[in-house]
Amino acid sequence: MRPDKRQAILRGALSVFARDGYSRASIDGIAKEAEVSTRTLYNHFADKADLFRHVIQASADEAAQDQIDLIERHFHKITDLEQDLVAFGKAMGAQLGHAEHFALVRQINAELTHIPAEAIEAWLDTGPRKVRRALADELHKLGFQDPERAAVHLLLLTLTGDPAVRGSRPDDDDIAAGVKVFLHGHDVENRRTAAT
Repeated sequence: MRPDKRQAILRGALSVFARDGYSRASIDGIAKEAEVSTRTLYNHFADKADLFRHVIQASADEAAQDQIDLIERHFHKITDLEQDLVAFGKAMGAQLGHAEHFALVRQINAELTHIPAEAIEAWLDTGPRKVRRALADELHKLGFQDPERAAVHLLLLTLTGDPAVRGSRPDDDDIAAGVKVFLHGHDVENRRTAAT
């Protein structure tokens, strides 16, 4: 099978899944969006679940790599921890691109119980967990005692807006306040004082 056909199917499927969600998306609709026949689609993927798993992995891998690049850029120049973490939080929140991927993530969150567990695990391993591990590695280098937990806390405190509004982003003041809470909760100031 030609790789360009497979890529067309993956692109078309990403658009349909991001727009319609997993449950409402149809193979016919995906084939139409990708401008291929359903037969061609089935030559590449066993069924909708198989296609979804491939779509979310490919999309998550691309988005995660951009986030990891951003993490590396920000954490290789830490001079003022608080200010630099605020700048990092703003950059993560403002990251452009991957609109369809994040629309797909919102669809996943909305219909978690209807999506095959293997697809969810594939997405988590390829995307969110990979990003958290990269962030935890950087926090470990900075001396955080429990870097994996610290990574989760930092992301929650700087990327999550109003919990009543799913998918909302915090404003700059919320990010700055989130970083203060993060540093206080991980006792960074006391550890700095004890080290001097």
